[in-house]
Amino acid sequence: MAAVFGRRLRRGAMTAAVAAAAVAALSASQAPGVTAPQASGGHSAADRSDDDPTPDTATGPDYITDLPPLDSPTDSPTASPGAGSGTATAEAGIPATVLDAYKKAEAELATSKPGCNLPWQLLAAIGKVESGQADGGNVDANGTTISAILGPPLDGNGFAKITDTDGGSYDGDTVHDHAVGPMQFIPSTWEWAGRDGNGDGKKDPNNIYDAALGAGHYLCRNGWDLSNAEDLNKAILSYNNSSDYLATVLSWLEFYRKGTHEVPNGTGVRPTSPSGSGSGSSPSPSPTPTTPGSSTPSPNPGGSGTPGSPHPTDPTHPTDPTDPPTTPTPTPAESVTKLTNAGIGKLSAMAGDTFDQQVAVRSQDAKGKGVAKVRIRFAIVGDTDTEFAGGATSTVVTTNSSGVATAPKLTAGEKTGDFTVRATVVGRSLTGLDYKATVTARAADALTRTSDKALSCVAGQEFADAVEVKATYRGAAADGVAGTATLITSALDPSEADKGPYFKDKDGKQVRTLKDLKTGADGLLKLPKLYADDAAGTFLLRINLTGGATLTVELKVTAAPSGGASGTPSESASPSA
Repeated sequence: MAAVFGRRLRRGAMTAAVAAAAVAALSASQAPGVTAPQASGGHSAADRSDDDPTPDTATGPDYITDLPPLDSPTDSPTASPGAGSGTATAEAGIPATVLDAYKKAEAELATSKPGCNLPWQLLAAIGKVESGQADGGNVDANGTTISAILGPPLDGNGFAKITDTDGGSYDGDTVHDHAVGPMQFIPSTWEWAGRDGNGDGKKDPNNIYDAALGAGHYLCRNGWDLSNAEDLNKAILSYNNSSDYLATVLSWLEFYRKGTHEVPNGTGVRPTSPSGSGSGSSPSPSPTPTTPGSSTPSPNPGGSGTPGSPHPTDPTHPTDPTDPPTTPTPTPAESVTKLTNAGIGKLSAMAGDTFDQQVAVRSQDAKGKGVAKVRIRFAIVGDTDTEFAGGATSTVVTTNSSGVATAPKLTAGEKTGDFTVRATVVGRSLTGLDYKATVTARAADALTRTSDKALSCVAGQEFADAVEVKATYRGAAADGVAGTATLITSALDPSEADKGPYFKDKDGKQVRTLKDLKTGADGLLKLPKLYADDAAGTFLLRINLTGGATLTVELKVTAAPSGGASGTPSESASPSA
């Protein structure tokens, strides 16, 4: 049975001012860079970058508003990890697997994004507020929740309206999305923010290792430095754009910084109020403020209403029943009925190159008119290492005034073959639009020697000069192109010769065909040293590269002088004749 968070959780019951006061009471001196937010009537206490994807990690679902105790297990200089009041000691206990996940996420980000300075205590604070540390550590040894942790349906009834984006694969609901897992990710956010934190090859929002690492990367976007107060506030607000939420998370962050200890899985403190009851909770969550002229709730849970709205969203001040009924204006995304190709032809590029065309899609309404300000997600699907510029495999772009959204440039990886770029409307279950793309092998269309010096030697000896060639494609150096080199029987018979010059393998044995060759960064290919057996004459070396570039190199072997190095009479051969 899924643990559902949200019904017992309140938004309007605690103002940002009260939470900010609680933060100040926790410590006479804040931790470096942490500042208590100011009350803002539910609006953000810090600016938020408009360049980010919508912070739908926690848009809509409520969160746990329990505040930490005002004392701490380490208030006393002589306190042990289990010291302090009973409440403080219990609250400072974090389930073992959950705590391990937070610390491993911190360690990974310290390496991959050292400038972020993510403290594991921030993940613990968010995990506390989002799910009560995975419902008191109700996880198995691998970190996966034993019971699913789901937020309420995002059906627009007091929450943001987000129609299903995952086919119910994460939340079991094919109509509306729910926030999922111990860090409460919206499925559409998890699609691009999810990470594999425990190395099992899967990205599972219900696994605390995966969810903690995904949350860490989410908080470390935009070059934010979380040791800086402004960036810390921005990062938390990007998770849930509410000043109350910010204050609550900062309260727990400060509490955990004073000291924590490990407790067995399943024995962590769970939310004090049962679903639908308890101090300060309401039978149903108070609605999210709505932007005038829009049916989509604003991302400011806990607010007292949006300026210009007829009433605040305080449940003690319900909408006047005499107000005339209104018909909500559809959001841009809700107006879209179809996605169409914005004139993009065949998508093909050579491995390592940038695709000539950028994927572009047009969102249109029922009348065929382009719809502006619609968020389109472009995702690379299939067995490929191709990425968008910047290294992403999924990105969100807003349509322009013509209803067109253009994805960043694609950079082909080294895996050849077909893949798909899928365009979908964020927050809608509308059928997406697929673009087939192909990566072809690196190729060369021309091949030349880097020297015009004749290549010759005496039978039974070695060639003084190695064969070096340069590959080009459309006049530019062709790097990383695969090829072969074979000493052939004759110009008309490309089969491998059975006598004449040869290469040596790693064991010193004669070989007359080299495979798996590859040109260097400047298109150069230098072959190993060549040796001659006792056969004299003119011989041919043929080099073939992917893309059709071919070069035949002539090799001359003169007979050894009588009593020379070969020690045996020489044969005369001329495979080029």
